[in-house]
Amino acid sequence: MALDEAILEAVTGLRMPPTLRFYAWNPPCLSIGYAQSVADVNPAAIKREGWDLVRRATGGRAILHTDEITYSITAPADHPLFAHGVLPSYKRISLALISGLEKMGLLPELHTSHPGHPSNGNPVCFQNPSAFEIMVNGKKLVGSAQLRRAGGILQHGSLPLQGELGRICLALLYASDHLRQQAMREIGQHAISVEGALGNRISWADTARHLAAGFEEALNLRFSRQQPSEPEIVRAHEILKNRYSHPDWTQRV
Repeated sequence: MALDEAILEAVTGLRMPPTLRFYAWNPPCLSIGYAQSVADVNPAAIKREGWDLVRRATGGRAILHTDEITYSITAPADHPLFAHGVLPSYKRISLALISGLEKMGLLPELHTSHPGHPSNGNPVCFQNPSAFEIMVNGKKLVGSAQLRRAGGILQHGSLPLQGELGRICLALLYASDHLRQQAMREIGQHAISVEGALGNRISWADTARHLAAGFEEALNLRFSRQQPSEPEIVRAHEILKNRYSHPDWTQRV
């Protein structure tokens, strides 16, 4: 999360070009949305499972980052990709993701319901789709969120590759075990992984390659592959120390 924000600062300051990043999480981590209550979280269960906890700078609800690929795309606010507001830009990025997913053999669709789709108070991102999120066989495949700051925009999201998506419920608090089991069943009914959709596994590296090709094709872009710059890494460590690893950030809501 700190490196995403450091890249956002560099791109906003025109020190780096618009950036598409792919990454994984080690150890697995529960991320909660910017305004989500930390009271949703079961800290004892997270410790027992050996997972981490972080609060995102973007909104939305909880995501368990494990057995997945995470993408982030960052650009200046005046970049054509992000023109005309949140929903149009969200749709453009979703169409680019769809292009990459199709290269993997999937048949994704764009969810087009009103952005005010009710969450029913549940704390899990993958339990309900939002406008312009990506579905396969009527189930949510990708969860994304966007951050807009003066001069720059970041969108990142999670694509589960395999595994039991209902595991996230272990990291959250429910009034009873019955409600936890019910939530796990609902996630299975409303969300899907790449393996679940394809019937076979695809590697992280192949997924990244297909998604990058989809972005290039859909957005008429050409990427130059490189590691984060030294100034971005230094700034990420500063942000990590002062924000993402600090209890005042994680526990603030």
